[in-house]
Amino acid sequence: ALAAQRLRNKNPKQRRIHSTLDAELQRRLEERVGAWVQALPPRSSAAVLVADTRSLEIRAYVGAGRFGDDERFGHLDMVQAWRSPGSTLKPFLYGLAIDDGLIHSRSLLVDAPQDFDGYMPGNFDGRFHGPVDITRALQQSLNVPAVALLQAVGPERFAARLAHAGLPLRLPHGARPNLAMILGGTEARLEDLVAAYAGLQRGGISEALRLTREERSTPRILLSAGSAWIVREMLQTAPRPGEASGRFDTSNRQALAWKTGTSYGFRDAWAIGSSAGASIGVWVGRPDGTPSPGHYGAISALPLLLAIADGLPRELRSDSAPKPPSVTSHTICWPLGRSAEQTAEADCARTFEAWVLDGTIPPTLARRDETTVDPFIRYQLETRTNRRVAGECSQKHIARNVEIPRWPILAQPWLTARERAGQQLPKLSADCVEDVAPTPSLRITGVIDGSRIRRAPNSPSAPTLDLRALGAQGDVRWLANGVLIGSTRGSATLRTALETQGEVVMLALDARGAYGRVEFEVLP
Repeated sequence: ALAAQRLRNKNPKQRRIHSTLDAELQRRLEERVGAWVQALPPRSSAAVLVADTRSLEIRAYVGAGRFGDDERFGHLDMVQAWRSPGSTLKPFLYGLAIDDGLIHSRSLLVDAPQDFDGYMPGNFDGRFHGPVDITRALQQSLNVPAVALLQAVGPERFAARLAHAGLPLRLPHGARPNLAMILGGTEARLEDLVAAYAGLQRGGISEALRLTREERSTPRILLSAGSAWIVREMLQTAPRPGEASGRFDTSNRQALAWKTGTSYGFRDAWAIGSSAGASIGVWVGRPDGTPSPGHYGAISALPLLLAIADGLPRELRSDSAPKPPSVTSHTICWPLGRSAEQTAEADCARTFEAWVLDGTIPPTLARRDETTVDPFIRYQLETRTNRRVAGECSQKHIARNVEIPRWPILAQPWLTARERAGQQLPKLSADCVEDVAPTPSLRITGVIDGSRIRRAPNSPSAPTLDLRALGAQGDVRWLANGVLIGSTRGSATLRTALETQGEVVMLALDARGAYGRVEFEVLP
């Protein structure tokens, strides 16, 4: 009914309008969406759009959860509504960065607390993961890597590229494109998002969706064909929630490149996906903009998207386009990010199979304040004593040059013990005087590394620690097993209760990237 109203408003003098809607699919989806919103909180609605990826003709258009239901704002068409897109813009940022030669599908980014000129994003679950590859960062929708990448690409350029390709963003009055856009700090429309996701299946070419066969639009370049294919591959290889990769038979399913999103305050839940046959968008939320706590993309929108995708008619199914010749597979090495062929075996700490565009393998993308940092730790080692030679030495030494690939500063607390040890400089020869400042480090007090902590006998309270980071400067963030548990200033005390049992890795990171790390066990 909302689609009919839209067509009538656009063509008020036309007596008969032939839409592209599939009557049977439209009826089924109206019933499905109506039943879906019944389980949602009061005043909730939903919108679903299904388009043929090849023709871009809209086959189903459900603008409200229950048309005419005043309690659920059934008169508002949420297909055309401007809403915060959450994380649904991330695939296009990664694609643009691939086209720019900044990353490939397995480039190293760091998911750790970072300060972007006063903007300090976290992840949906409050956990940080340290060094992550691009595919994992996109599939798990990690926020810090996306913000760091947007900083490298440029917010204004990103917004302009999307607008040119038919995905305009709406910012608050007077606001300019900023880093918060990639986490939902802007507004977009469901129909524009679905059209853009269809572009991932169409060689990176985006075009407006059609509600009548007479409608025409201008094709625009969203991404290169190779970049679109790589992004599509990253999205469609993500296991569905509750399904471990490789353990479920997916042979009868249409390969779907999907992404969820949740806006700030649980106001909008999204799931957008595309295959070679169909492109689908789902929005769930309250049209009046009030929050729905506990309702987010993965639980409120994604199950509906997947059910619709798996139940589409045969004419909306098709085989995916083959890999374009501009995309090739290469083995790459961390931490440098170079190909294994160009990296000494000793410098290859971790290896990945990556999709690369135009044969270009970009090195690891440096953080903005690390762009001038040498990617190698370089020093001289005395051949007889294996001690480092540096600065002024009272004796003559026979030394050899050593260079070790440098991990990003913020990745180091998450490295394996062997990898962390490899980043440390050997002891200085006794007759030499150091001529450079030592790398800053913190020392955590309040708990002993390797200790075992038990609840006091007959005490109902969890054991409590008073932690300090000696040597810290500025703000210090404390993480327990990757979860941010608090912040302090300088060497101020953090009091924390150990509510959970098991192994704990406690990290303290200051504004310079210096860190302290202790491991201990909390016993029953």
